[in-house]
Amino acid sequence: KPKAIIGVHLYGMPFQVDAIISISQKYDIPILEDSAEALGSTYKGKNCGTFSKLAALSFNGNKIITTSGGGALVCKTLEEKNKAVFFATQSRDNAPHYQHSEIGYNYRMSNICAGIGRGQMEVLETRVSQRRAMNLFYQDIFNNYQDIKLFKEPNSDFFSNHWLSAILLTSYEKREALRLALENENIESRPLWKPMHLQPLFESYPYYGNNVAESLFENGLCLPSGSNLKPADLVRIKNTIDTFMLQESTIK
Repeated sequence: KPKAIIGVHLYGMPFQVDAIISISQKYDIPILEDSAEALGSTYKGKNCGTFSKLAALSFNGNKIITTSGGGALVCKTLEEKNKAVFFATQSRDNAPHYQHSEIGYNYRMSNICAGIGRGQMEVLETRVSQRRAMNLFYQDIFNNYQDIKLFKEPNSDFFSNHWLSAILLTSYEKREALRLALENENIESRPLWKPMHLQPLFESYPYYGNNVAESLFENGLCLPSGSNLKPADLVRIKNTIDTFMLQESTIK
């Protein structure tokens, strides 16, 4: 029996919360939320990171707000919070000397980094608005092309911060051709996350799935989504994509 279900709000898009909770309750398996990319996202008006026993947020430099590194653990109880703080402070026992009765870690965030994070929280709504505007920008582009699917909210229950806007093409070859076309214009893009079971570290371990993750990895592409992209940058991105799609249609 699995120890936990890890639900991932990928690229800021809430996962299918009701369905996952139903599975969790049916089989009595706790949920852990990977909300690293989903600060500011909600499902049915409730913040991502609040649907599970424990959740993790990331404040890495590439996230929607940053403390330059580190993150946060979202807990339900004071007991869980105290235990996490204990582990994060090297599991040091309450003694006048250094004593450790359990394995501990140095996961503390410095006061300076925490202060930066608190300041960044004041601009979170602005950052979310900017990322969502980027997704609308890409919707305007890809609505013209049937062969490319832009990931967007399936219905009004889902509110994504659109930390990254991503697309799905019809083949690996087309995905790679578009990536290289953008790269030739010095525009960075990258494939979707490589599935964990394909990572060299884990490839010798059993995997139970139906190849959906592999297909997304092969055919998906993450596009520039930064909050600081300027109008000239957007024009260059759009022109590069439109030129590529025109060439694709000519080849056909």
